[in-house]
Amino acid sequence: MWTFLRRRTLTQWILVAMALGTLLGWAAPDVAATVRPLATVFLRMIKSIIVPLIFGTLVVGIAGHGDDLKRVGRLAFKAIVYFEVVTTLALAVGLVMVNLVRPGAGVPLHQPGAAASLPAPAGERPTLASVLEHIVPQSFFEAATQNEVLQIVFWAVLFALALSLVRGRSKDVLLGVCEAVAEVMFKFTGIVMRFAPIGVGAAIAFTVGTSGLDVLRRLGVLVLTLYGALVVFGVAVLLPVAWLAKVPLGRFLRAVKEPALIAFSTASSEAALPTAMEHMEAIGVPRRIVAFVMPTGYSFNLDGSTLYLAVASVFVAQAAGVTLSLSQQLLMMLTLMVASKGLAGVPRAAIVILSATLASFHLPVEAIGVLLGVDVLMDMARTSVNLVGNCLATVVMARWEGEYDVPANREGAHS
Repeated sequence: MWTFLRRRTLTQWILVAMALGTLLGWAAPDVAATVRPLATVFLRMIKSIIVPLIFGTLVVGIAGHGDDLKRVGRLAFKAIVYFEVVTTLALAVGLVMVNLVRPGAGVPLHQPGAAASLPAPAGERPTLASVLEHIVPQSFFEAATQNEVLQIVFWAVLFALALSLVRGRSKDVLLGVCEAVAEVMFKFTGIVMRFAPIGVGAAIAFTVGTSGLDVLRRLGVLVLTLYGALVVFGVAVLLPVAWLAKVPLGRFLRAVKEPALIAFSTASSEAALPTAMEHMEAIGVPRRIVAFVMPTGYSFNLDGSTLYLAVASVFVAQAAGVTLSLSQQLLMMLTLMVASKGLAGVPRAAIVILSATLASFHLPVEAIGVLLGVDVLMDMARTSVNLVGNCLATVVMARWEGEYDVPANREGAHS
């Protein structure tokens, strides 16, 4: 029995915790209300990861390629343009779907006695000018203590660009420190995620205990909205991209099948990265393109995650009864697009970005507790789309560079 329990994956434990939390909330609402601190502790641990993880991953992702910037300058420019176009389309698909379906309508977020502690949704609304001013921090340490994601990203990018211009031991030392910080934070996140079943179970128990099972019906609509949006994105964006780039779909799908299943089952892009790189090289993408585009894509081409963030953020606004104009939604999407860079490979990292963005736009961060109940189901799907999108990007870049080649003896590779 002990061996059986130890072999269960984190995803399986989270699914079990969801079921137990639902049962507890339905059978003993009073008891379920007392376990909320467990969910709060989990949220606080997640928030504590924000600054070191964003800083470490962004600096390594940019400055780490400094020695090769001249050689891969053209490839880098093409890749970044491609990433931004595709992620913008992902945000657009998510925005259209969530406004059409409106999964947040009727989902109660405000609990008795909690409304006073929430920022007033009707307060100051961000404008383009205020967002641009807010991006630049007066002090990195002030931004870090307040978990100001946009400011951390801005400062980290400038720091990485400056570091890429430095030569010698100073650069090696600082890059090594940032790389070590990023590596440690990946492990730190893994430790925190071991607490996820307890946090998720407590969150869903509290939600069901205070709001009833109807909230799960509405959250089911949210899950279906996300899955539907991801399918639409695949058909309306990724498929035409593959067609325009003359990607051999059959060969590509056979090669991406195994890493996509790994990404789906583990909800971690990082877990699937080695296999994905190997398979893309096996179907004819040059190693230098795979080595640059794939890791860079995990910082700048999170198609599934950006689409999820669009759906989840507007879902929270709908559930909170806050009407966002088109311009306000576009500002939020711009914030999410910038803030989401550099958090690949971390299971459920989108929750980190979402919580910070909700606070910035005066929306109830407590809504994260509601989303946690079904986040594992959504994370598996969005992580798989991230993986497929980045694999496709390597083939597209190889085609764009005129270097895509399929050796005859590899035609059937990974079929």
